[in-house]
Order: sequence, then C-alpha cells, then structure tokens
Amino acid sequence: MSILVVGLSHRTAPVALLERVSVSGDALAKLLHDVQRSDCVAEAMIVSTCNRVEVYAVVDRFHAVVSEVTALLAVHSGVPVEQLVPHLYVHYEDRAVEHLFSVAAGLDSMVVGEGQILGQVRQALRLAQDEGTLGPTLNELVQQALRVGKRSHAETGIDRAGASLVGVGLRLAERALGPIQGLRALVVGAGSMSALSAATLQRAGVTDIVVVNRTHERAVRLAQTVGGRAAEFGGLAAELAAADLVVSCTGATDVVVTADMVTPRRMFLLDLALPHDVDPAVRRLPGVTLVDLESMQNGEIAGVDDDGRTETVAAVRAIVAEEVAAYLSAERAARVTPTVVALRSKAADVVEAELGRLASRVPEIEGRVRDEVAQTVRRVVDKLLHEPTVRVKQLAASSAGDHYAEALRELFNLDPKVPDAVRRVETIDMEVDR
Repeated sequence: MSILVVGLSHRTAPVALLERVSVSGDALAKLLHDVQRSDCVAEAMIVSTCNRVEVYAVVDRFHAVVSEVTALLAVHSGVPVEQLVPHLYVHYEDRAVEHLFSVAAGLDSMVVGEGQILGQVRQALRLAQDEGTLGPTLNELVQQALRVGKRSHAETGIDRAGASLVGVGLRLAERALGPIQGLRALVVGAGSMSALSAATLQRAGVTDIVVVNRTHERAVRLAQTVGGRAAEFGGLAAELAAADLVVSCTGATDVVVTADMVTPRRMFLLDLALPHDVDPAVRRLPGVTLVDLESMQNGEIAGVDDDGRTETVAAVRAIVAEEVAAYLSAERAARVTPTVVALRSKAADVVEAELGRLASRVPEIEGRVRDEVAQTVRRVVDKLLHEPTVRVKQLAASSAGDHYAEALRELFNLDPKVPDAVRRVETIDMEVDR
C-alpha cells in the first residue's frame, strides 16, 4: 500500500475554481466516504481550506485511484473533469510524504510560514478519525506531519517571519489608510478566522472593534474577547457606513457585502472568505480598497510578507528534508519487520523440531544436559541470524529496501504472515537477553 495525494491549491488553480471545488461540513464528510469506498483505497483524509483541496489516500493502485478521485472531485464540485484536470497535482509515495510535511510546515501556503495550516491539517485528521476513514498508515503520517510543523515553527520562527493572511491584510490596510490605531474596525463573521482577525486587530492597537454575525450570541462572545461590541446582522449596512476597516470571513455561499451597501469613501475591506463575502464590484467605488484571496494570489501581497526571511525558509526546508528522510527510513524498515519475524519464527520451529528429534533418539540424556544442549543450539541459531536480520533492516532503509526483504523471503521460503510469529520472536529475544 502507498500514499497518494490528489489536489489543487492557490499555486495551481485560480480562486474562482477553488471556490467551486472547496467542500465543508456534510459535503466534506460525504466526499471523504466516497473516496474511502473505492476498492483500491484503504484509508482517506481530505484537507479543504480556502487555499487548497487535497485528498490523501492509502492505495494499492495508482492510475485507477487518481481517475476515481478526480471524477469524485468533479461530481461534488460540479466542475467538468476536463476543466479540473489541468489544475490538479498528484504526489505518490515519497513525494506525497514530502508534500504533506511541506504543507504542515507552512512552506506551501499563500503567505509562507502562516500557522493556521497546522490547525487545518489537525481538523482534517480529526474529521477522518470521527468518520472512520483513517487507519494506522495515514494516522502516523499526519501525526508526524503535525510534529514537523510544530518543530519548524519552534526552531525557526517561520510563523513570525511569514505573517498570517490576516496580518498581511492589515499591513495592506496600513498602505491604504495609514496607521490603523484609532480606526473603527468591523469584523463580519464569528468563526475561527474572524476570531483570529479580531485578536490581530486588537494586538495592532485597534480599540473600536464591532462584530457582526448571523448568530448574534456568537458575535457577542467574540466581541467580549477583544473588548469590542456586537451588532445585529440586520444592521450590517449601518455598521459598514461607520467602519474604516472591514474584515469579512463568513461561511456564506452568497455575497454578504454588496456594492450598494458600501458608501464611496476612504475605507479598506479585507475579504478572507471562500466563496467571496464581498462583491468584487466594490473595487469600482471611489476611495474604497478591496483585497481578497484572489488579489493576494495575483501578487498584491508581493513585498508585504517578504521580510528578508530567505534564510528562515531555507532552514525550514532543511528540517522538512531531514524529517522526510527519517520517516521514509523508519517506514521502510517497518516493512521488512514481518519478513524478519517470519525468519526468526521459522528458525525457532526448526530448533524445536530438531530438539524433539534428539530427545526421541537419545531419551537417556539427563534433564540438565538436555537443557544445556537446547540452550547451545538456540544460541548458535541466534548468532547466525543476528547479522543478516540486522543487515536487512539497515538495507531496508534504502529506496531498494523491499528488494532485500523479497530476496530474504525467497532464500528461506518465508511466509511473513506466519501465525504467532511475533510471540515466538519475542520469546527468542527474551532468551537471547538472558
């Protein structure tokens, strides 16, 4: 079984297409189960954010699963396959591991180093666990990816060098409006991104923060965390008229802020929603600046998130390369374990059979002598097996590791699925330790 990734992101697809393909809630759970139901898929997980939709799967076939996943993405999004395919990327085995580790470390984000992706990968992991589509292979891989992401942030500070989308958006706001301290800010939505936006505004020195959300209670709770106030969703137009800086990130499927709700004047709107919360026509209003995910993707963030962090990014890439090598080495070594277990199990069977034959042919051997002979035979076998088993584990860490295990199976006619093999090997190891 191998790891496969099929997806598209801000690097390969326009925001308009990402909006159509992006899935969440019940639709995401349904897509997850549809992928996992494939005969060639043993495990599945989906990372779906405003910047990417990626299907991770443990598969026993390559081409068949790529075709199936592509077809499912097309069906769930309504995007024809021929329009989807040019924007898809596929990673397999080693490259799939490297891609996930890079994603978790923030190297593949629109703003390199942003820390939100860790939470999004963790959320994808939790959903797959809850839905029962995750198995030991993906679970271990994703858990390790999360550890790589944490290590990258802790050792390099890349999350500080590369600010989040919210931080970058506020720096763009300062370009348009000047210092944002003392401005009135409006946050539309009360989800995790909105909470991050409100907290970032507060840290930047904005003291007049208003939160508007369809569920007013959630708006109240968020506003209280930043010393702001909540307003009813029906009063959105009035709050827009009074705001200098607007950050919108709701889960709505339709536009929330229309052009006729915005008064032409000097103001800045940051739309972090997918699909759009703010009507792009707002850009045509005099004095109004609108920045959304599409404009960020098209280069508006150039020069904003690059704070001379080339060395930091290089350090993270080195960490990812080191962690990928370690993971693949351990994974390949684990693949050969059943073969080593089978070899030791077969040796144990041979030893016991020969000792039994000796006892039947020479029954007069005393108990103490018989035990000493048995111990000697076992020691000889263990010493003979020690070097080849250690060596095959070392060789297994290489890219050709499976060939060595296969050669061992052929030479000794081994069955890696021998019942009780693990128990027998543990017994042998205990004897050797004595």
